[in-house]
Amino acid sequence: MKALVYTGPNSLVFHDEPDPMPEADEVLVRVEAVGICGSDMHAYHGFDARRPPPLILGHEAAGRIATGPRAGERVTINPLVVDPACPYAIEGRWHLSPTRQIISMPPRPGAFAELVRIPQRNLTPIPDAMPIAHAALAEPVAVSWHAVRTGLQRLHQPLAACRVVVLGGGAIGLAAGLVARLFGARDIRIGDTNPLRIATLAAEGFSTYTPGLDEPDANAIDLVIDAVGADATRAAACRMVRPGGVIVHVGLIPGEGGLDIRKITLQEITLAGVYCYTPVDFGQSVDALASGRLGALGWIEQRALGDGAGAFADIDSGRVSAAKIILDAGR
Repeated sequence: MKALVYTGPNSLVFHDEPDPMPEADEVLVRVEAVGICGSDMHAYHGFDARRPPPLILGHEAAGRIATGPRAGERVTINPLVVDPACPYAIEGRWHLSPTRQIISMPPRPGAFAELVRIPQRNLTPIPDAMPIAHAALAEPVAVSWHAVRTGLQRLHQPLAACRVVVLGGGAIGLAAGLVARLFGARDIRIGDTNPLRIATLAAEGFSTYTPGLDEPDANAIDLVIDAVGADATRAAACRMVRPGGVIVHVGLIPGEGGLDIRKITLQEITLAGVYCYTPVDFGQSVDALASGRLGALGWIEQRALGDGAGAFADIDSGRVSAAKIILDAGR
């Protein structure tokens, strides 16, 4: 099969790789669409020890089952592989299981390839009419779905009455805005430093701001979703959240600075860390995407898998206005 292989820092090679061999509970999926995630970029820069080269990256994927009794079925992939007998899995929180694996980390090659192996339980059927590129958004949208749902559970008022700020206008931040809107939020602002992304956010109907220039007032925001997770965004979240408000921390940039622990304590700020999603979050995200309840999804860009190295370089240089690039493994 053809695959886009991470071979070292800032290096990707598109070449032939052996076809994966499914294990007893697994099938092969012929990948038709796969998104580039921020975690892929982190690995590409050589900053992720969990993803050592050479490795096939990519975990936001959809396609058709290629082996087994369900061959030919259109599906989207939940990339979190968990022992279903684990207590965390039994209680519905698969994402916290110590048995958790994810495709694109050893021992599971990722989906920047024509084929990927995956347990059948990780496959969600999609309607025939659903564009395959939209199906590949299920994983990042599920992350945002989980983040917004977590924040909503911790608020003391309806989301419709809340002022919501999202830090970061990439796919997770933009999707968080869309999910918050779907859940009833009316006052949403999204901040980003990239003018191209600001334009994309505005085209989706969001109020935007540029950090450091026209950001929200201090102590004014009910729910802050930090989709970046850097020292600067943690500090901004603490600065703008109101007494009794909620900060949901979903970004994964390394670092621990920026938190105003005194304010968090004295003003009873709720700080919730969120990671990935539950199977219920994933299924509800697929349903929302398939039904069009998250909009036209005009914020994606599609390119061929063979052009993946150029897509990584363009994202790295800030030349991409789309919040998500989807690679087409069939092109």
